[in-house]
Amino acid sequence: MPLPVEKPVEGIRRAVGDLPGDEGVWFFVIADMAMFAVFFLLFMAGQAQDPDTYRQSRGLLDPMMGLLNTLILLVSGWWVVRAVEAARQDRWLLARRRVILALIVGLGFAVVKVLEYSAKIEAGIGLNTNEFFTYYFAFTGIHFLHFVVGIGVLLIILARIARAEDASRLRWLEAGATYWHMVDLLWLLLFPMLYLAGGVS
Repeated sequence: MPLPVEKPVEGIRRAVGDLPGDEGVWFFVIADMAMFAVFFLLFMAGQAQDPDTYRQSRGLLDPMMGLLNTLILLVSGWWVVRAVEAARQDRWLLARRRVILALIVGLGFAVVKVLEYSAKIEAGIGLNTNEFFTYYFAFTGIHFLHFVVGIGVLLIILARIARAEDASRLRWLEAGATYWHMVDLLWLLLFPMLYLAGGVS
């Protein structure tokens, strides 16, 4: 008696080692991470030359704000993972709901960041305060731009996966998830470097 053949789930790849999503997105992610690696090296070089200024300036940041944003991005990223899992099981309505949850949770990052920026500006701290805050506003500002693009990506994904006739929607979801995880990863590097590394005053 022949064994039953399992119906292939839409978009599932059979080739071992095949990257999820789109190769172009992976190229962008690797290039972007390389660029941030250069930023991190510049920051560490500046800190080595003037550790006291960096330590005192770091003491003016609120690590709880940074931790809260870390948790927000991790939870949002987890919902994106769950959305991909649902899509690979051909459960597209569930996948869509999970992307919506990722989007809602992720927007909390913007709220916290705006509150943090506002507090710094009100305290008279800006891009030109010292070298540490030049890096702080530059790095977190560039990351925030990545975050805004990521929100746009999640919105595009919502539109794409709603189309039942779109055979490429799993690829779109995986590519978007890859980008969103890059946003998470960059913040996971920025948080300890800016808020924790070297201790506080």
